[in-house]
Amino acid sequence: MITLEFFYVLVGLLFVAVAVMNLLDRSNPRRYTTALFWGLYALLYLAGERLPPALVGALMILMALVAGFKGVTAGKAALLPEAQRRASSERLGNRLFIPALILPLVTMLGATLFKDVQVGGMLLLDPKHLTLVSLGCAALIALAAACWLTRATPLQGVREARRLVDAMSWAVVLPHMLAVLGLLFTEAGVGKAVAHVTTSYINMDSRFVAVAVFCIGMALFTIVMGNGFAAFPVMAGGVGIPVLVGVYGANPAVMAAIGMFSAYCGTLMTPMAANFNIVPAALLDLPDKNAVIRAQIPTALPLLVANIFLLYFLMNR
Repeated sequence: MITLEFFYVLVGLLFVAVAVMNLLDRSNPRRYTTALFWGLYALLYLAGERLPPALVGALMILMALVAGFKGVTAGKAALLPEAQRRASSERLGNRLFIPALILPLVTMLGATLFKDVQVGGMLLLDPKHLTLVSLGCAALIALAAACWLTRATPLQGVREARRLVDAMSWAVVLPHMLAVLGLLFTEAGVGKAVAHVTTSYINMDSRFVAVAVFCIGMALFTIVMGNGFAAFPVMAGGVGIPVLVGVYGANPAVMAAIGMFSAYCGTLMTPMAANFNIVPAALLDLPDKNAVIRAQIPTALPLLVANIFLLYFLMNR
């Protein structure tokens, strides 16, 4: 059976390679701290489940300190010459998109047609993490296709991965940490605190007000935490379940779906969602690092208003 742990190991080994490449790269002014950062991240993938939780937390704090003191910098990846890359691009043309198209296609096939396939009486794909395992298989097939099309080696793929990781820098780990933040907020009782504040200072006797508080709160918490999945436990526990579902009889599925859509409006407006909003500006060398956010705000605000009305009219369906 192909399990999710198999891909955890592969990702861990990839970050080991990134750490070693940075350590050996004398052009990187902070190669030792950069290698330490990616080495610690690799360790979390390779042995995180076997380490004591307190140690894992300490390692993540150490990673945050290294990144916070600007210890993660980019070196110079070993890339193919510019002329060779241009010649390859002209030769391949639109076939360059084939590996990218393989990712969703194979993921969909794995999660649908291959979910019940058995080998030796055992399921081929882990049913507990079917979509993620299918995505991992798709990534390996896409890598093989890219190597075949470009006549490159898997090692060159690792070099390109290192280049992309260096360009994104510490923001690579941000979704991981922000997802954990949502769980911490839930354990700390932030949802109950939100419920107390909203019901004490805002009149929830109006269904429209309750809906607006929920949707706007989802967007605001996402702006603060940078992740809609981190915001959802807080607002669902504070307003969504006790007020919208418990008092006004909202359909939980509708509440959750439109609530997450409202959270994504916050994602469009926050630098905390660095992998969405700051990294693209860095990769495109835009002079304004907040250019992506400025371009998205005129879409995010009207969409948030639309979500409020959608939830108000559809919540009982």
